[in-house]
Amino acid sequence: MDIEQIKRLRELTGVGITDAKQALVEASGDFDKALAAMRKKGLTKADKRAEREARAGLIGSYVHDGRIGVIVEVNCETNFVAKTDEFKELVKDIAMHIAAAAPEFVSTDDIPADVRKAAEAEFSEKAMSEGKPDSMIAQIVDGMVKKHFAEKCLLEQPFIKNPDQAISDYVKEHVAKLGENIVIRRFSRMALGEIF
Repeated sequence: MDIEQIKRLRELTGVGITDAKQALVEASGDFDKALAAMRKKGLTKADKRAEREARAGLIGSYVHDGRIGVIVEVNCETNFVAKTDEFKELVKDIAMHIAAAAPEFVSTDDIPADVRKAAEAEFSEKAMSEGKPDSMIAQIVDGMVKKHFAEKCLLEQPFIKNPDQAISDYVKEHVAKLGENIVIRRFSRMALGEIF
């Protein structure tokens, strides 16, 4: 067994040497398979950590070309983790992503009821005008609303540095690596000349 593979697996997932070695043994030395298994295991642990309170953290910012500015608050459980390079990099990446992707909400839970209702009414009217069967309209509208808001919610958006990964999964990866709950609390994005 290659010690370099064990080290690399450990760096990418934040697991201990024993767990990394065990994952490689179980994957018959297949690094990618071991990495996928460890990430899955780490994400399961991350889901459990999501219940813990996160009140420490950082406020990060990013300014693109003097025309787009972002301020974001990302919380973790302790100041110790907030001061790590990994956490600082996460906050910077999230701020940069917000500048590029222009989300409107952190998550679907943050969408105001009146905004959701307006979207449902619009898509319902569209489905009816297209002559969709009445029995299927609710299902069609539900799918359209989910897709519409997935593009506007930060946690649902594909990460600009890795479009195969949603921002929520990128955050969970850091929860698994750093061993603490991490929450994107809020953000503000401004573009030069934009009218509110």
